[in-house]
Amino acid sequence: MSAFSAGFLSRRAQDLRAGLRHAFAVRPEHPAFTVEDLALLQRVADAIVARRMAAPATLFLESMGPMNFLGSQALHFLAPVIECVVTGPELAQIARLLERRDSLHRLTAFIEAKSAPPQGAPTR
Repeated sequence: MSAFSAGFLSRRAQDLRAGLRHAFAVRPEHPAFTVEDLALLQRVADAIVARRMAAPATLFLESMGPMNFLGSQALHFLAPVIECVVTGPELAQIARLLERRDSLHRLTAFIEAKSAPPQGAPTR
């Protein structure tokens, strides 16, 4: 066997080992939220609670859960129209967040926390 073919086989064996090492590696299902993601979700929750729409928004978000990915794709499609209201980077961030199933749960939790009466306050 020539030195070239031995080197080639050795390199192929190393590539194969490296590929097999990561073949069944599982990435975390959802990477952690960034600070910007959480700030955007907080702003959305603040706007919903300020408009006293916490209950309808929570109901809508819970029912929309299985279709959040389709919503993110619709945002990409409607981007030219929606950019009149939000900036391009915010729209891309919203679409990216909608692709994650856990972002709706996080937003719902923010809305519920912000709309809950303060502890010790009398309820009506």
